[in-house]
Amino acid sequence: MEHTEHARPGAHPAPGDRVEAIQAEWRRERPDLDVSPQAVIGRLHRLADRLSAELAAVYRHYGLGEGEFDVLAALRRAGAPYERAPGELAAHTMVTTGAMTKRIDRLERAGLATRRTAEGDRRARVVALTGAGLRLIDEAFTAHMRNEHRLLAHLEPAEAAALQSLLTTWQHRLDGAGAGDDAGEGDRPLPR
Repeated sequence: MEHTEHARPGAHPAPGDRVEAIQAEWRRERPDLDVSPQAVIGRLHRLADRLSAELAAVYRHYGLGEGEFDVLAALRRAGAPYERAPGELAAHTMVTTGAMTKRIDRLERAGLATRRTAEGDRRARVVALTGAGLRLIDEAFTAHMRNEHRLLAHLEPAEAAALQSLLTTWQHRLDGAGAGDDAGEGDRPLPR
């Protein structure tokens, strides 16, 4: 087990541990700074990149990007008749309405979703899954969950539960503190 935060300034990192190597370099160059947060933040960043790549492989298998998968999943989660307003989709997938329009355009061209006027309000529009879209997202989501189970199987059930609890607590505290309010979308703290 790695104990990065207790490593001696001149200690050699574990083979292949890029985060620990970065920390060792910073400890050498800036011994006046505590770089221990990189042991968590750096690893989470690297893990997020690795997990994103593993998840994207499943999306690609179904001819989807992450954005298209998210839209189809949001529509599917809505329940029959599998439709939502574009603004609601943007909120559910945490993207701008402009980005959502592009995603919907691609899904519509692929025959997986359609736009129509909302019932009862001719000015409002809704986006709905087509039959092909429903079949695709059901198949893709089944494969996605299999993939997530495979990735999580590298942890013991108790480890996964502890990690879920820690991440949930951390997220709630950061959200409650308004952390990152001034960070732009896509900005992520990286070990450098």
